[in-house]
Amino acid sequence: MQFVTMPLCLPMLPLAWQPWHSAHTAFVRGGPVMWPLLGCSLLALTIVIERAIVLARYNARRRRGVAEIERLLVALQEGRRDEAAAIGDGEVSGPVGKVLANGLRHSEIGLAESLQSAADPLLDSLRHGLSILDTVVTLGPLLGILGTVTGIIRSFHLLSASGVEDPTAVTGGIAEALITTAAGLIVAILALVPFNAFLSQLRRNARELEQTLHRCEVAYHRGQADAPGNGI
Repeated sequence: MQFVTMPLCLPMLPLAWQPWHSAHTAFVRGGPVMWPLLGCSLLALTIVIERAIVLARYNARRRRGVAEIERLLVALQEGRRDEAAAIGDGEVSGPVGKVLANGLRHSEIGLAESLQSAADPLLDSLRHGLSILDTVVTLGPLLGILGTVTGIIRSFHLLSASGVEDPTAVTGGIAEALITTAAGLIVAILALVPFNAFLSQLRRNARELEQTLHRCEVAYHRGQADAPGNGI
């Protein structure tokens, strides 16, 4: 029995190394623009992992503190502001409770202003890194286009040097143009999906925080109105 074997141009590599070898070959053929694309992809991956951990921890702490936030609002509605601030400082109340406690301590400048001032650092920490991820989404295709332009320029340069007798000399430049375009689009697409997911989650968290701040204001003013000496 005769076995038919496929010809191989390269030595046989272990199966696990074949994807790595293909990626390395494409990276080398893509030219110098592949290096900033690699940097963008690593930067995007780092931010995605870091933001996923931060937002997951925030959501877990926020869910654990829902009951404590309700206790805080009840105490505030009954005019017990110091007790409400102490509840917000508790570990179980989570980041939202800390915001309410800090806002209540500085309510002499205006409760709405103090609550918003206390919430701004929390919102800034949640949106940290998203601007960089947005930049990667925009920069990836631009770098791909740059690689396309440099690859075509290289192709025409080789074509003018070798003449039409050797058209295969331009294939390296064409490959560089196509690979960098594909790489730029891949980097942008892979960064765009988590960016939109994080942005949607940030908007939802900001909306829930704004609603909690409004409930805190209502409870505070109701507690002040029902306090002894404020009755009609």
